[in-house]
Amino acid sequence: MNCKQALLALVLAGGALSLQAQHRPTPAAKPKAKTAADPALTASITRGAVVYKNVCITCHQADGGGVPNMNPPLIKTQYVLGDKARLAHIVLAGLAEPIEIDGEDYKQHMPAQAYLTDQQVADVLTYVRNNFGNKASAVQVAEVKAVRATLK
Repeated sequence: MNCKQALLALVLAGGALSLQAQHRPTPAAKPKAKTAADPALTASITRGAVVYKNVCITCHQADGGGVPNMNPPLIKTQYVLGDKARLAHIVLAGLAEPIEIDGEDYKQHMPAQAYLTDQQVADVLTYVRNNFGNKASAVQVAEVKAVRATLK
């Protein structure tokens, strides 16, 4: 077989493959799982995950478990699942006194994260309240803004 014949064979084979691919039946589209997920909640959680990874993960860890006797866990605690204003206050103003969670004392000072925008605080708190086994309502920007106003 000379070069011209080899090239012609390749072109014809390529065309056949192309035709084969064009006429191959397409697999039936898988139905999308129906979810009641709120797009705004999903977006907030996604943004909050970024804030968590950039700001919170060092102390509270990737799994939200914290560090024993130093940094409290974020897993199903009343601090996380309870009063949203108290939680926003902790993020914005920090926490200097030791706290007890589930019989464990945590003594590490949490610095204020007041440099975060109200949106970032709302998003990261919504993320925390909906991860690590938690399931709680979203934190709204207006709620964070109201807490921030009390700190001035």
